[in-house]
Order: sequence, then structure tokens, then C-alpha cells
Amino acid sequence: MSKHGRILVAMSGGVDSSVAAVMLHEQGYEVIGLTMKTWDYASSGGSSKETGCCSLDSINDARALAVGYGFPHYILDIRNEFGDFVIDNFVDEYLAGRTPNPCVLCNTHIKWEALLKRADKLDCEFIATGHYANIRLQDNGRYVISKGKDENKDQSYVLWGVSQKNLARTKFPLGSFSKPEIRQMAVDMGQLELAGKSESYEICFVPDNDYRSFLRHKVEDLDERVGAGNFVLTDGTVVGKHQGYPFYTIGQRKGLGIALGKPMFVTHIQPETNTVTLGMADELERKEAWVRNLNLVKYESISEPISAVTKIRYKDAGTESSIVQIGDHMKVTFDHMVSGIAPGQSAVFYEGSDLLGGGFLI
Repeated sequence: MSKHGRILVAMSGGVDSSVAAVMLHEQGYEVIGLTMKTWDYASSGGSSKETGCCSLDSINDARALAVGYGFPHYILDIRNEFGDFVIDNFVDEYLAGRTPNPCVLCNTHIKWEALLKRADKLDCEFIATGHYANIRLQDNGRYVISKGKDENKDQSYVLWGVSQKNLARTKFPLGSFSKPEIRQMAVDMGQLELAGKSESYEICFVPDNDYRSFLRHKVEDLDERVGAGNFVLTDGTVVGKHQGYPFYTIGQRKGLGIALGKPMFVTHIQPETNTVTLGMADELERKEAWVRNLNLVKYESISEPISAVTKIRYKDAGTESSIVQIGDHMKVTFDHMVSGIAPGQSAVFYEGSDLLGGGFLI
């Protein structure tokens, strides 16, 4: 019998989840590794060469590591659930003129549920992932996520949607380590190839990072359905033609295919008229935002205004703000103007290093 009990570890084949699994194994947990197959690159319109977390090479790497350390490894095919929910939502959001956040949806609705369902079948008390974040139980009985030690790798932003019920059974072994430390651990384990694996910042099911091509593949008559539309200025003046509103995002400057003699940005998208509004950088600035689909983590509710740092995208440094819950929404008032608030992206609230919660920008 193991010292700490049985734990199911999500293993992508990358250095982070691999080291997390070995770390827990060496701490005395009875580790079971699980690799989730979420998508097929070829069926998504990509090349036949798969890369990233769902490739055959990655699955084999995860299995080889598990075999080498003597713990079981399984592969779980969740392509149907993933595709039906995450990919369909990704397409629907672009067709609605918004910018989707698929990693958040996947964590919230697919990966955690799939892991815990299989954990129950395998009699595992806990699950673990290779995310750079921390988790603790506070005096009010709520589980709180906080930022990982490595600010450059902190992944708490994509975890705001995980429920209290699921957090209660979750461990993040890498939270108190930096990425260089994890790579060194892999070297010390004799896993030199694993230690040198490159990072991937792309959406897993769009590995070539060409979401426009992906949309065309998923919606075969997209160009016919949408067609060209007007680029307009804020006052409604038509200044050119675009390829169709789903192919643009708020804040976009490059790849517009139009020259107006000065830097112009996408400031507004109107799906109903297939219109994309362009403006100067200052026209992207806002002092206020509204957030839907809230999930609160640290507190059960925020009915009175409190100070928080709000991040409106993953690599955003965050902005001092005041937040208050009004019905099913959060009202965010920033201390100063912020640029590029994109409907559909996540707004995530922090109190110090602690994750207060988050939601989707309206």
C-alpha cells in the first residue's frame, strides 16, 4: 500500500506532466498515468504530421516514462466529447463575432470531468496535472487556486472555471517550482530528450495556428455564407472590403489587408451586418467591462465592491480594478484605461496571488 494513496496523473508526454508524475511517484503516491486523446490533427484540416500533446509520439513518450518507473498508464479517447463541446464552441464563438477561449472550456468542462470520472473507476482519491499553479484549503472551507512560483509560466488564468468540487480532489505538484527547475529535474532523471522538449503556445487543435483555415474546414460553406463585408470607421464611413467578419478579432492590427496611412485596429465586429469597424489605438481603450458565466473561487460571492487585479488575456500583466457582482454578472471598473477588451475572452480576477474567479467578457 502506498504512503499517500492512489492518484491519477494527466500525462501529455511533455516535460511538465512527466516530471509531475515522477515527483508524485517518488513522494510515495501510487501513481496511475492517463493520456487523453482529444483530437485528430488530420480531421481538423491540418497536415498528416501530428504534433503536440495528442500526437502518437507524445502518447508513446508518456507510456514509456510510466513503464520505466513501474506505474500503470492508460489512454483515454475523449475526441467526441472534446469535439462536440470545445471545437463546436470555438466555431460558434467566431461566428458570433467573439474571440473564444478554448483552453478554459476544455479544463472546466472536459478534462477535469474526464479525469475524475476515470479516477473514480480506478479508485483514485486525487487527480494531478502539470499546471504551474498552487491550491490550498482555506478556513472558509473553499479551495483556492493561487499563482505558481514561476510568474512567466503561471497558468492560473486558464483554471478559473474549475469547480470547488473538482478542486477538492486536485493537486498541482509543480506550483512551487520554476520551469528551469523542472527541466533540470528531467535532466537529473536521465530524461535528456524530455528535458529539451520545446513549448507549445498554440491551440492544441489548431497546431499551425491558422484558425481561419480551421474555420473554413469546419464550416465548408463559410465563405459563401459570410462573404466579403465592409471595413468602416467609427463614424460609419466605408473604407474598404474585408474577407468576412469571423476572420478578425478585436485589437487586430496585422493582416487586415488594407492601408489607411496610419496604424488601424479592429475595434468592433457586427456579425449581423458583416461589418468590421477600424479605429486608432485609443479607440480600443475602455474603463469598464462586464463579465458573464462567473465562477468564483476564493469567496462564495462578491456582493460589495472589492479591489482586484483583472487580467483580460493570458499574457496580460493585469490592471488594478474594482469588481462587484451584480446578478449573474461581474462589473469591472478599471483604475485606468485598458486596451483590447475582446468579447469571448476570459477576465480573471486576483487578490494578491490568489485567484478570486473569472468569467467571459461580454
